[in-house]
Amino acid sequence: MNYILYIAGILGATVLAIGLGRALRTYLKFRGKRIVSCPETHEAAAVRIAAGDAALSATLGHEHLKLSACSRWPEKDACGQECLMQIEEAPKACLVSTIVNRWYEGKECAYCHKPFADLHWHDHPPALVSADRKTVQWSDIPAEKLQETMKTHLPVCWNCHVAETFRREHPELVVDREPSPLRMSVYR
Repeated sequence: MNYILYIAGILGATVLAIGLGRALRTYLKFRGKRIVSCPETHEAAAVRIAAGDAALSATLGHEHLKLSACSRWPEKDACGQECLMQIEEAPKACLVSTIVNRWYEGKECAYCHKPFADLHWHDHPPALVSADRKTVQWSDIPAEKLQETMKTHLPVCWNCHVAETFRREHPELVVDREPSPLRMSVYR
């Protein structure tokens, strides 16, 4: 009798582990902000999937996706959510982080010309500089404006963003010196 309970316990734990693994994979696959083309307007829209609900439905054997947020809501919150097909086809390609990381590939800082290699979003995230030479962080840009921002701005490294922000906000504390070949050779 103990062997039957032991085997039933192992089978139950295995089924639970498989369900939790499936839920975790689904949650990680569908979390994060995404950019899709709105089927109604054919313009960029920022959306979020209800990743927790999708993970829960995945434990039952099928993924059921629905939006939890959209930049076109609340005016259009009764839409048919046809944009979900774009996410199902390419879940990683429409992630904001994937789009931004691809944009930085092969580029260098507009100020110091240091090439972007590995981006560190958690401690020193890169920034952007507009045509009027004002640096901005990605968190200040609405996701639905991402594509047009990438066309009009240049990439900036964290160090130059901090320096230029300080220069802009505290010009009375900045001393500009004439370039010296000896001093400037350190930065090349």
